Parts: sequence; structure tokens; C-alpha cells
Amino acid sequence: MSTRGRQAEAARNDLRLLRAAHEVFTTQGFDAPVSAIAKAAGVGMGSLYRRYRTKEELLQRLCVIAMERGVEAAEAGLAEPDPWEGLVSYIRACVGFRAGALAPVAGTIEVTDEMWRAARKGTDLADRLITRARAAGALRGDVTTLDVSLLVEQFSRPAPGGEHPHAKERLLTIALDGLRAPGATELPGDPPSVEWYEGRWGSPS
Repeated sequence: MSTRGRQAEAARNDLRLLRAAHEVFTTQGFDAPVSAIAKAAGVGMGSLYRRYRTKEELLQRLCVIAMERGVEAAEAGLAEPDPWEGLVSYIRACVGFRAGALAPVAGTIEVTDEMWRAARKGTDLADRLITRARAAGALRGDVTTLDVSLLVEQFSRPAPGGEHPHAKERLLTIALDGLRAPGATELPGDPPSVEWYEGRWGSPS
């Protein structure tokens, strides 16, 4: 096999591994053995360990991918002329690829510099979406970026007993209506802080 052919095969194996890892971890739990991932991906354990020496490295890579996809979703939302539709498209996209599915590993793995950079970029773009929608009078004034992030986390969790074909979409539509200005009920308590939100993962080096 040529060098280019081997590189293409390695890339395909990596993609299968990452897809399988995301599915296994988010459905079977983060204690699932890596052997289950290799089996689901259809690759040998040697292939897995050549790419990811530890389960932590695999989880770190999955986190970066999720954050990068969140960045792409936010950029697409900001490209939407209507501020409300831009915010809604961002939230729906993040829920669609379960952007918050890996949140339960917070505090259990080391956060790399790459993870911090991706997270900060995603938060900055989400802040812009929130600020724009609020300035347009579309988003209720007491909703913060972290409220939206935590909402996405809630919708990223697998439903016990399997997904109903329309349940998540119905509940997400209800939640989105709850974000609209002016808001019928005052939100209780103080909003979550950035220090609390990031503190779940640790402190940047």
C-alpha cells in the first residue's frame, strides 16, 4: 500500500474509532472498556492504542471535536441575518450532535490547552449570539450564555429506555419558547458563573 493509501486508511480508522467511542461512552457510560470501542469500530486494539495511548487521550480528543463543532454551529448562527433564528439554529445544531454529552467527564480528565482554547472560542461566539439576540429584543434579558450551554447539556443526555421519535423535538420547542422575550416568569436565583462552569473541569494551566 502506498504512503497516501496508508494515511487514508488510518484516517478512516480514526473516524470509525471516534464515532464508536462517542456512541459507546454516551450510551454505556464512561467506564465502558476501550475494547467495546474497538469492537464497535471494527478495528483491533492495536489500532486503537497506536492512535490513543489511554482512554483519557480518547476522551480529550472527543471533547475537542465537540467544542470545534460548537464553534462551527455558532459561526453559522452568526451568519444568519435574523438574531433569533441564528440563536435557535445554533441551539438546535448543538442539541442535534449532542454537544454536551461529554459534560459528565468534567473533573475526571485533565483539560489540555487545546481544550481550553476551543472552549473559550466557543464561549466567545456563543456570547455574541446571545448579546445579538438580546439586543434585538428577541431573547429574554435574564438568560445568560451559560444558561443556554446548560440547556444544551440537558438535551444531550440519552433518554432512559430509548428515544421517542418526537419527544426531544417537542421539549426543545417548548424550551426555545421559554427563551423568548419578555419571559412570563422571573428566573429564580443568580445565574451560574463562568468560574463555577469552568471549575467543573479544573483550572487552566
